[in-house]
Amino acid sequence: MSLRINATAPDFEAETTQGKIKFHDWIGDGWAILFSHPKDFTPVCTTELGYMAGLKPEFDRRNTKIIGLSVDPVDNHAKWAKDIEETQGHAVTYPMIGDPELKVAKAYDMLPETEGDSSEGRTAADNATVRSVFVIGPDKKIKAMLTYPMSTGRNFDEVLRLLESCQLTAKHQVATPVNWKQGEDVIIVPAVSDEVAKERFPGGWKAPKPYLRIVPQPK
Repeated sequence: MSLRINATAPDFEAETTQGKIKFHDWIGDGWAILFSHPKDFTPVCTTELGYMAGLKPEFDRRNTKIIGLSVDPVDNHAKWAKDIEETQGHAVTYPMIGDPELKVAKAYDMLPETEGDSSEGRTAADNATVRSVFVIGPDKKIKAMLTYPMSTGRNFDEVLRLLESCQLTAKHQVATPVNWKQGEDVIIVPAVSDEVAKERFPGGWKAPKPYLRIVPQPK
């Protein structure tokens, strides 16, 4: 069964470049970003993991752990990390999961069930669906999902923006409008009545339509 937003993120045990983890325990009481890539030692993935390494302090400030995954073994990750640092200018200091038996990839519906049970002999093209992002909350629920084709590098600035939006919703019951950026106005979600909104937003709101209640971003 495919995963959906608000489903519980599958728990798993796996080897990583920083030792064995149990995923839910590793997340702890904060947020997490699980992101996967098709194959080590490939060009687009090299740029992605390097950029994510540079962004790690931003995720740290948002109480969010990041973890990478591919169906390559952990030893390959460790060797590839040297190339990433050399070419992208950032050392990969977050853990990278080795998933050669495809267990995590299948649990997160990154690969068809018919794709076998081992990464042996697989090429990047075989792993075309494995360029996914999962935003996971402290409650271990999936808050957002993104999947890109093998040929398109992801915009991890957008992943950071997406995380910020999800965290605002979780804390304040507000939604973010199109192209929203940190610090801009937000929208009171329809589930919050006007009576409750008056308590939460005593400064009032702009409402060009009754269902469109706009307020400054809460702190």
